[in-house]
Amino acid sequence: MLRVRCLRGGSRGAEAAHYIGSRLRGAFTGWVQRTFQSTQAAAASQNTCAADDKATSPVPKDCLVCSYNEWDPLEEVIVGRAENACVPPFSVEVKANTYEKYWGFYQKFGGQSFPKDHVKKAIAEIEEMCNILKGEGVIVKRPDPIDWSVKYKTPDFESTGMYAAMPRDILLVVGNEIIEAPMAWRARFFEYRAYRRLIKDYFNSGAKWTTAPKPTMADELYDQNYPIHSVEDRHKLAAQGKFVTTEFEPCFDAADFIRAGRDIFVQRSQVTNYMGIEWMRRHLAPDYRVHIISFKDPNPMHIDATFNIIGPGLVLSNPDRPCHQIELFKKAGWTVIQPPVPLIPDDHPLWMSSKWLSMNVLMLDEKRVMVDANETSIQKMFEKLGISTIKVNIRHANSLGGGFHCWTCDIRRRGTLQSYLD
Repeated sequence: MLRVRCLRGGSRGAEAAHYIGSRLRGAFTGWVQRTFQSTQAAAASQNTCAADDKATSPVPKDCLVCSYNEWDPLEEVIVGRAENACVPPFSVEVKANTYEKYWGFYQKFGGQSFPKDHVKKAIAEIEEMCNILKGEGVIVKRPDPIDWSVKYKTPDFESTGMYAAMPRDILLVVGNEIIEAPMAWRARFFEYRAYRRLIKDYFNSGAKWTTAPKPTMADELYDQNYPIHSVEDRHKLAAQGKFVTTEFEPCFDAADFIRAGRDIFVQRSQVTNYMGIEWMRRHLAPDYRVHIISFKDPNPMHIDATFNIIGPGLVLSNPDRPCHQIELFKKAGWTVIQPPVPLIPDDHPLWMSSKWLSMNVLMLDEKRVMVDANETSIQKMFEKLGISTIKVNIRHANSLGGGFHCWTCDIRRRGTLQSYLD
């Protein structure tokens, strides 16, 4: 270590400056020489084993990941897990996304397991759903089971986890790329961990893998005084473009995006802000166009029970939450269908969703759809459209916050990139 006494002015000051300069120049010259030698050695090593350098090889033709829309023939899918599902702590962002009648439930059980008997039934339903998908010729992958009750802490907050039940919320496949969403609930900060084994396998098969910027989820990301006391409050706030998430940093859930080839539609919601949408827009340009659409919705969170595209130019549009930009689709020649009113009874618990999970269906191809076995009205609607229904009961799984589309993330569909809006 170089120590020099500070000298003020005169020849001694110049002497010291000269001495320091010569020592620094010598040190810098030595560093350059060592770096150059190291670089030469690395280059020689690369030349020696260039044939084994997998990092520079092109994307394999047999990449397992490829999906451009919601309806091409489904070949491989991730299905979520209900195992160890925990009630998220009752924080401000959870309050803004749940119904008032369940707030007491969250306050009492936040950080604990959802009712164990209910979860057990949900697990059995999803296992049967997986078996049916396999019977239809679809490869099924599952995330890893994790103990979501473990408390964790970052420099900005502490929480427990929730589940790995809804891969659609956290993963978005665009072409051969898997995008991990940053999420917006603190209880879902580490949810990606359940999917990392699968994503690494897909990456090793040649897929692109992108993780969106992880938000700090500091207090500034949320309007801590978000004034909701009733559905009417939410209507007014949503109409004014006010949400519990701020523009402090990008955030989004993947389930607020829905794909139709080159055109991807997204809503600004309680969990997806404009910064998150802009990040996606820049990331996917110029090959894809990201369009913001909005709805008359008092509690926007995830688009697929409001606006679910089920075929080329064919969309289910929730009559209770009409789309403000629906003329855009009608002018493009799309067929807009309003699904029938759901049949789920009022006394069935839906802790994190509405009854409109009836339209949250999974298309296996243009002529096959996985639909709730209890929802006979929407089954008849599909049959009139010439679409065969694959009936599955996931009523207890619905309670955890999702339908068939939510519980899955399609990894591979047999199709090509096209434009359906021009």
